[in-house]
Amino acid sequence: MTSPLSYEQDDLGVVTLTLNHPETRNALTGTGIVEAMLEACDRIEHDPSVRAVIITATGPIFSSGGKIDEMQRQIGPDYNSAVIRQEYRHGIQRLPLAIHQLEVPTIAAVNGPAIGAGCDLTCMCDIRIASEAATFAESFVKVGIVPGDGGAWFLPRVIGMARAAEMSFTGEAIDAKTALDWGMVSRVVPAEDLLSTAQTLARKMAVNSAPAIRMTKRLLREGQQSSLANLLELSAAYQSIIHKTDEHAAIVKDFMDKKAARRASKG
Repeated sequence: MTSPLSYEQDDLGVVTLTLNHPETRNALTGTGIVEAMLEACDRIEHDPSVRAVIITATGPIFSSGGKIDEMQRQIGPDYNSAVIRQEYRHGIQRLPLAIHQLEVPTIAAVNGPAIGAGCDLTCMCDIRIASEAATFAESFVKVGIVPGDGGAWFLPRVIGMARAAEMSFTGEAIDAKTALDWGMVSRVVPAEDLLSTAQTLARKMAVNSAPAIRMTKRLLREGQQSSLANLLELSAAYQSIIHKTDEHAAIVKDFMDKKAARRASKG
């Protein structure tokens, strides 16, 4: 049986996770994708050689979100509200926590429509790059439900409350150009350039100091909810650690050696 998620790592430590369940348009629920993503996140967290992560998908659709037949199952008489709540808590709701807690940078390379939970999956990442064919829809209201996977937390932080409300209350999709204008994605590229663009960006991150990247990401996360005073205190603590790393020492030595060589050549 083909895995619903492929895991590939290059020589610089960039991991590419590819959603691979085209028969359901890469639906997250009822396909094993969530479980495979959780295993991948755990693997990444325990592997210090990983420097960055790209999340993309096979086929023309990034992700269709939740499967309607799964929703039909939950409507049935065997599922009361308490059971459904626990399914969410111990199922798909583990995914936003796992992705958000990754210490390395994450890039969503959105190859096509990202619908419902698929849209929210892109927002769980630090950066989004879109193919010209990509669209984004916070479409839960279209099927009479709410964003149960953290979308109401992620989306306003990505595009602001007013635009998040517009997307959430109408359920209508926005195209890649609008997503770029709204700051949802950082760039839009032709479909054939999507993965190479994401890989180039990830590699630019991967060549930097791994401890510095991980701590910088943590500071960016904390800065979204901390006071300035608390963030400055945490920054000082992190800086005191990072100044003592081998990576920082090597960079400073290289800089000073080159400076000394320039002086010697002028003398």
